[in-house]
Amino acid sequence: MTTLPLVPAAEPVAADSPYRSYVYAYPHKSAYRPFARRPLLADLWRDEDVRALSLYLHIPFCEMRCGFCNLFTRSTPPAEQVAAYLDAFERQARTVAATLPEGAAFARAALGGGTPTYLEADELARVYDVLESAFGVDLAAVPVSVETSPATATADRLAVLEARGATRLSMGVQSFIDSEAHAAGRPQKRAEVDRALELIRAHTTADLNVDLIYGIDRQDARTWAYSLDTALEHDPEEVYLYPLYVRPLTGLGRRGGSWDDHRLRLYRQGRDHLRERGYEQVSMRMFRRADAPESPAPDHSCQTDGMVGLGCGARSYTASAHYSFDYAVGVGQVRSIIADYTGRDAADFARAEVGFRLDDDERRRRHLLQSLLRAEGMDTADYASRFGSGPREDFPELFAALDRRGWLADGGAGRVLLGEEGLAHSDAVGPMFFSDRVNALMAEYEAR
Repeated sequence: MTTLPLVPAAEPVAADSPYRSYVYAYPHKSAYRPFARRPLLADLWRDEDVRALSLYLHIPFCEMRCGFCNLFTRSTPPAEQVAAYLDAFERQARTVAATLPEGAAFARAALGGGTPTYLEADELARVYDVLESAFGVDLAAVPVSVETSPATATADRLAVLEARGATRLSMGVQSFIDSEAHAAGRPQKRAEVDRALELIRAHTTADLNVDLIYGIDRQDARTWAYSLDTALEHDPEEVYLYPLYVRPLTGLGRRGGSWDDHRLRLYRQGRDHLRERGYEQVSMRMFRRADAPESPAPDHSCQTDGMVGLGCGARSYTASAHYSFDYAVGVGQVRSIIADYTGRDAADFARAEVGFRLDDDERRRRHLLQSLLRAEGMDTADYASRFGSGPREDFPELFAALDRRGWLADGGAGRVLLGEEGLAHSDAVGPMFFSDRVNALMAEYEAR
């Protein structure tokens, strides 16, 4: 999945805009702050359930920086920096593995970025070797998702991923029309996209996910339908539909204005188009082919507690604390953080540096967001078993606001879920549940 993180938007955002913020994790890194005293990872993980952890590795390198992207990534780094990064990753992996409680096991893994397949084939093999040896996990035996790109989905790299058992490959195409891709700040060639998709289908057995973006300049219903149909020619198991966001410090960040109605029309068109062609809606963005085998891949909501993150752009989740390294988008700051990461010794990786501690209220909000923004909604009995109360009891004013807007569907006594328009407005629903504390920290954050 091409993850488009949440930060304060560059475009003016009306109070009733359906595009407030993309909530792919709560809270976002812009609410993280340096810990007053850096806690030992062993202390953060000591009381956690570690029987079915998630493992995530962040590779912060790409062959180019897309105009809409504010991920933590650097384009075309020198080879010596890539080598130094992999050395630091190995130091970190072995240190972190030693901090986990006895009996730690992994149920899923993902390689993201950036673009993990920016690495050469032998470097990808090294990544697998380090993860397996450090954590004692057989990655061929668990679902593993890997992000790739048209330029880096080469036969030799795909051969490594297939041999090591990757179960899901995700590629951000964005548009199958070159002029639209370029307008979104992605200077790719259609022929390169076609070649990459054909190679993935020919050389791997992994599920294929294709990301598309709607709301691009001069994109209309006809061109949007063309990209949707062209993606479906490759019979992907998953399709993600992303609205274009314009954010600070990105290549498109100087653009102003709002085009909410245009994006909503294209979203509804894309949603209906995929449904009519046999895809089931999982969330506002995610659609899965109904006749595909049950997905073996990780849940990509980035919400699950028990996530061990490696790499300088990764975050880790325990029930009571989230932690990571420093966060930036600007090229100079990203380079500085990568350089800092590669210079750390093994002992330094045994402590958390930047993060957020979750109290009981924040855990309730997090659980609501990770459940409510999915089409299946939230099991209220599960919520009650975790927190000893009901969601409407805990957040009566917020649920009343959802009711007034007509965004909730009748899920019966045991389930709370969004209706079609609620899902369409997921990027407005999510921020409604942010705490005052998180809103204040995000407002104080200065993008850099």
